Amino acid sequence: MSDTGEIIKTLGDFGRFQWRLLMLVTLASPSLAFHMFSQLFMVLEEPHHCNTSWFNAIGLNLTEEERLNLTLPKKPDGTFEECLMYTPVDWDLDAIVQYGLNSTEKCRRGWVYPSNQEPSLLTQFDLVCDWEDLNDISQSIYMLGLLAGALVSGLLSDRFGRRPSLLLSMLIEGVFGVATAFAPNFYLYSAFRFLVGASVSGVVISSLALATEWVGIVYRPHTVIISHAAFSVGQMILAGLAYAFRDWRTLQLAGSAPVFALFFYLWILPESARWLVTKGKTEEAKRLLQKASSVNKRAIPLKLLDELTPDKTVSAGIWELFRNPHMGKVTFVLSAVWFVSSLAYYGLSLNVGGFGFDIYLTQAIFGAVEIPGRLSCIFLVQWLGRKKCQSSALLLGGTCCLLIAVIPKDLPILVTVFATTGKFIMSGSLSISYVYSAELFPTIVRQTGVGWCQTAARLAGIISPLIGLLDKYHPSIPVVIFGSAAVAGGLLACLLPETCGKELPDCMDDIAHYQRQVLGWFGRLVHLFIPLPFFYLVVLPGCII
Repeated sequence: MSDTGEIIKTLGDFGRFQWRLLMLVTLASPSLAFHMFSQLFMVLEEPHHCNTSWFNAIGLNLTEEERLNLTLPKKPDGTFEECLMYTPVDWDLDAIVQYGLNSTEKCRRGWVYPSNQEPSLLTQFDLVCDWEDLNDISQSIYMLGLLAGALVSGLLSDRFGRRPSLLLSMLIEGVFGVATAFAPNFYLYSAFRFLVGASVSGVVISSLALATEWVGIVYRPHTVIISHAAFSVGQMILAGLAYAFRDWRTLQLAGSAPVFALFFYLWILPESARWLVTKGKTEEAKRLLQKASSVNKRAIPLKLLDELTPDKTVSAGIWELFRNPHMGKVTFVLSAVWFVSSLAYYGLSLNVGGFGFDIYLTQAIFGAVEIPGRLSCIFLVQWLGRKKCQSSALLLGGTCCLLIAVIPKDLPILVTVFATTGKFIMSGSLSISYVYSAELFPTIVRQTGVGWCQTAARLAGIISPLIGLLDKYHPSIPVVIFGSAAVAGGLLACLLPETCGKELPDCMDDIAHYQRQVLGWFGRLVHLFIPLPFFYLVVLPGCII
C-alpha cells in the first residue's frame, strides 16, 4: 500500500494547487476575528443616569441641570450617581427645594444617556448597573457556542469530510451573523451569537485539516500560520470598521455580510485526499490527486496510484483518543496547553479597553503585533522544534501577564507595552498549538482530537470573561491568574514528544515512534489515575486556576 504522503511529495509539497487552497482558507479567516472581538466595541462605556421623568410635571420651568440636582444623588467627586435616584414623592416643587430628597433607590424607569451617540448594545439593551455583567456573560455565551462547535464539528468533519463541514459552518456563520444585527432583544442576540460561535469553531477546525493534509512536512506550519495571520489582519479591519460604524447594528452587518461573497467555494474547494483514503474512497482520492498534480504540472507514477488502498482501520471516534495509552497522554497534555494558551490570549484580547489607552488604536496594535508574532513561528518551529517553541511561548507570555500586575495603573503606556508583548507571544503560542496538534493526532482522529483540544480552549474562553469580573476585588487578580496558568502550561508542554521533520501519522500504528518520547513516569501516573476523558480535560485546568 502506498502512502498518501509519498504521493503528495511526488505531486509537489507546496505547488500551485496548495497555494490556491491556502488562499481559500485565508480568505475565510478575517471574518472570524470580527465575530470574536466585535462585541468589545458595541458596549463601550457611556455616561448614564436614572430616568427621572417623574419630576417633569413638577419642575416644568427648571433647566436640565437643576432637575438633575434635585432628583439624583451625587458621588463624593461631585458627579451624579449612575445607578441610584431619589425616591419619587408627591410633594410640590417648593417643598422639594426647601427640604430636599434624602431617600434613594435603584432606577425605576431605565436610564438616560446624555451623550446621544450612535446606538450601541449598552444603550439599546441597558447593559448598565445591575445588568452590567450581562456583557461579560454574553461573551461567555459566545464562547460556549465555540465550545459546542468544537465538540460537534470535529466529529462531523472526521465522519462526513472536511469540505462539507467547512461549507456548512460558513453558511451558518453568514446567516446568523447577519441575523444578529436584527435581534430585537438581548436574549435573542445572545442566542444568535451562540450559533455564530459554533460555526466559527467549524470553520477553524475544518480549515486546519485542509491546510495540513494537502502539503508536505516542511510546509505544514506555513499553511496553518499564514491563515492565522489573516485572522490577525481581521482584528485590524475590525478596529477600522468599529471606528467608522458606531451604530452596533451597522457594524454587525458590515462584519458579517462579506462571508456570502465566498459562495464560490461550492465549486472550487477540494476535499482532503488523506481523509478520502482513510474512509475507503480511494477512487475519488485518486481523481483528486491527479487533478492536483495537473495543476502543479507534476506527474504521479501510475504505480503509486495503483498501490493506493484504503486503511482497514478507518472507524475511529472520540474514545480512540483515550483507548491508546500514548494517545491518551498526549491528549491530556495538549488539552491543558490549549486551555492555558487560550485563557491568557482571551484574557488580554477581551480587556483591550482596560489598559488605559484608546480602544481603537489598541485593537489595531493588538492585531498588527500578532502578524509578526505568528509568522515568526514558521521559522522558529523549524529551527527550534515544536516542543521548545510551545513551552517557551507559554513561559514568556505568562511572565508578561504577571509583570502587568505589578505596573502602576497610572502608567498606561507601559501597561499597554507589556500587554502588547504578551499578546504577541500568546498569539504565536496558539498558532504553534494548531501545528503541533495536527502533527500529533493521526488522520483518522485528527479532527476529533483537534476538536477535543478546542473544547479545552473554548472552556478557557468561557471562563476568561468571568475571571475578568474579579477585578472588582483587585485589578491585578485576572492578569495574575492568566499569567500563572500560562507559566504552568509552559512547564507541562515540555512533556510532549517532538514532531518536527516527521510525516503526518494516518492511523494509530503510525504513532508508535512517539511512544518512548512522551511523559515518562508522569505519563504512567496520568494513565493510571485519570482514566476518564472528562478528567483529561477538566482536572488539570481546574488545578491551574
